[in-house]
Amino acid sequence: MAKIPAAAVAAGGLVGGYAVARWTKKRPLGGVALAAAGSVAAYEWNRRAGARAATGLTVAYVAAFAGSHPLAKKIGAWPAVFAVAGGVAAASWAVTRRGA
Repeated sequence: MAKIPAAAVAAGGLVGGYAVARWTKKRPLGGVALAAAGSVAAYEWNRRAGARAATGLTVAYVAAFAGSHPLAKKIGAWPAVFAVAGGVAAASWAVTRRGA
């Protein structure tokens, strides 16, 4: 089975969570997608870089989700989601690349 990098899972969780919430008009369903991807990413971050890195990246993931809301008021919803997803992916890659 192909291995999907945690950076892609985290970014996909942010984008996918928003997409699910928007298109189903059920915000809690989007939250489930966001949390599921975040859990998978956190597990992989812990496995590859340790508990401290996983905690930091998980905090960044949640902060990106929260930060996308005020950012969306300035640049629009989709650009905000893509911006924070890119930031989390870059942080994830930077922290976990040593273990590759």
